[in-house]
Amino acid sequence: MLLCALTAWQVAAHGPLRTLDERLGRAVAGSAFPRPLAGFLADLGNATVAVPVLAVAVLVWFLRFGRSTARPWLPPLAAALAMATVPALVVPLKTWIARPGPPPMAAVHEGFFPSGHAATAAVAYGAAVLLLFRGSRWAVAMYALLNAAVGAGLVRCGYHWPLDVVGAWCLSGVVLWALALSCRTRARPCPSP
Repeated sequence: MLLCALTAWQVAAHGPLRTLDERLGRAVAGSAFPRPLAGFLADLGNATVAVPVLAVAVLVWFLRFGRSTARPWLPPLAAALAMATVPALVVPLKTWIARPGPPPMAAVHEGFFPSGHAATAAVAYGAAVLLLFRGSRWAVAMYALLNAAVGAGLVRCGYHWPLDVVGAWCLSGVVLWALALSCRTRARPCPSP
């Protein structure tokens, strides 16, 4: 949360970190990384992609763990609430900070910090990992790689500055931490009749 506050402050106050961020963003946007691939990766942060992935994870969770848990509704409900928290946190911050986007997007509107696509991807895929693969280092590594790819795609396509993505990841970390606490109920078996 402290890192999120620091990045938000630097962006809002036009601090030195924001200047470095915009230089890095222009360099990445002008890189040789193939734009079609970057666009595909950025689209993985779309709610129309990420939310159905989470819905499938919830269904699989019920099929795998639903019968062996005291409160089978709690982890899926917590995952859905975590996903609903994303716009509730991101939209007010975007409005309050009103950061202009990178050059191609700056003319569209203001409000690019934090990235809603990066937050959506981080929470949806993170919740799926927490529900289905809790404790799996391999799944966490794949999750981190996927989110790094989404962030790189967003910056490469010129949809966001790098700090927009970092700020979204910081917010998502707090949301996922709260979700992880609520998912601990999975380890408790149902009481015997």
